[in-house]
Amino acid sequence: MQIAVVHDYFTQRGGAEKVAEEIVRMLPDPAVFSIVAFADRLPSGLVNHPIGTTWMQHLPFMRNYYRFYFGLYPFAVNSFKLSNFDLVISSSSGYAKGVRTSSHSVHVCYCHTPMRWAWGFDDYSAREKLGPLKRLLLPRMVRLLQKWDLKASREPDYYVANSHEVARRIKKHYGRTAEVIHPPIDVDRFRPSQEQEDYYLVLARLVSYKRIDVAVEACTKLKRRLVVIGEGPDRARLEAMAGSTVTFLGRLSDAEVEHYASRCQALLFPGEEDFGMAPLEIAAAGRPTIAFRAGGAIETIVENRTGVFFDRQEPESLANAIEVFEQQDWDANILRKHAEGFGVDVFQEAFLNFLNRIGCAPNIDVLKPFAICRTATVTKGDIGERPASITA
Repeated sequence: MQIAVVHDYFTQRGGAEKVAEEIVRMLPDPAVFSIVAFADRLPSGLVNHPIGTTWMQHLPFMRNYYRFYFGLYPFAVNSFKLSNFDLVISSSSGYAKGVRTSSHSVHVCYCHTPMRWAWGFDDYSAREKLGPLKRLLLPRMVRLLQKWDLKASREPDYYVANSHEVARRIKKHYGRTAEVIHPPIDVDRFRPSQEQEDYYLVLARLVSYKRIDVAVEACTKLKRRLVVIGEGPDRARLEAMAGSTVTFLGRLSDAEVEHYASRCQALLFPGEEDFGMAPLEIAAAGRPTIAFRAGGAIETIVENRTGVFFDRQEPESLANAIEVFEQQDWDANILRKHAEGFGVDVFQEAFLNFLNRIGCAPNIDVLKPFAICRTATVTKGDIGERPASITA
């Protein structure tokens, strides 16, 4: 069986990239494609795997300004030629779902979310400092992107959503139903520690929609220690508003992240996430989460057993939740057991069972080769031959 996995782009290491890595790992020797892939930003399991990329890989200043090229990604994804493949799995929060396949292929999209910057542009623009020219031009470009995204949403034969919240968005924006399979959590990577230190933790990319500013302001107000691990374009703004109790450590090694995760008081999770893997990783380390009551966090946090919620994305609301949290005791064994319910083996079994139900996998034994899949629910035109893979 010829299998391809197509991911939007490997320009950063985040939850979506971990999911793509696990999909590749559990399948028998799939070809891997991505619009852009930087070798030093690949998940560890894909570092030595050939990645087929597009002409966008060689655009000037792409490494630092890949977000500014958003209008070109639809053209780039259409340049992939995947007619040789029986099964195509796209890992998409943006463009990969728009990849064109042949009439005999089955295309399954693992959707992390419908395109956030297209369908949530009003919220995005409200938080960003946009100049007059951007405020004039961006809405028009976003409308064109929405039109393309809606058309691209018809390409997959099946959708898999990473949460019920994302399945709801897929239904709202695309009119498609989706199977819900939660992302895999590498539970074995984390271990509870007997040592507890007096700090709260943020573990995230520093971008505005994650609302790290709420955590920074709350801990500054309460004079609680906050350790922020992560890098991103919002760092300078966050550092400017932070008090003396807030420390920014940037991007750390896996071992350093595991150290801080197992010894913190709790993870602060102030954004509305599509799923949010960090609360479950923290739970695997035996520590709870204080989260905004929205999005995927509702599906992964058990109130007063694995974490507490706050109801408004405001520093005062989070500060109140921190004070409530500090009055409670937390059982590391309960937290760990909860995280194990989202482990890699659970993800593999659910995903391969789904493929089996749609006729694309004979069993859930990942060590056995798949049978040839010939199930197709839509007819597409022939688009040519498979592109040569190159190493990112």
